[in-house]
Amino acid sequence: MRATEMLTAAAGAAAGTTPSTASVAGLAGASGGGPAAGAGGNFPLGAALLAFAFANLVNVLSIWLKEKKWDARKFLTSSGVISSLSAAVASLAVAVGQQEGGDSSVFALALVFAAVVMYDASGVRFHTGRQAALLNQIVSDLSPEHPIISTFRPLREPLGHSPFQVFVGALVGCTIAYLMGRSV
Repeated sequence: MRATEMLTAAAGAAAGTTPSTASVAGLAGASGGGPAAGAGGNFPLGAALLAFAFANLVNVLSIWLKEKKWDARKFLTSSGVISSLSAAVASLAVAVGQQEGGDSSVFALALVFAAVVMYDASGVRFHTGRQAALLNQIVSDLSPEHPIISTFRPLREPLGHSPFQVFVGALVGCTIAYLMGRSV
């Protein structure tokens, strides 16, 4: 039940009318009528974390298949075939939409947040990673006597994702939230 419905039920109860059973449950603190009703947990958070973990698992497996070595630290890096952050925020937005409704302010906030994160991943961070690779190459071409060589640590290169990787992440996140919402 959304906050506006709870306020309406509370106003009706104060005016002496009998609120519906759903309104009483909402006023008593039970969760609303969305996919998380009665689940005893935070459906949007669970969907976002599951989407993040799934995308990172696919990324680690793809790196293992390509490089034939296992590196569990890659589970939390921001590189791979699927943007895990895009999967998480897309899943969060879909789950909030399922739980609160597409006309809620919380859904609007989640949707704008997802758009900003995905734009940043495919734009700013992607190009920053490409610039880091270029700077690493320039420094490696310097002579060993150059003063910057003694203090330079290579910059992290895989910082963002291509637009396709962001799209796949968003698709994975939306699918996971949709399927979780249908199963609850």
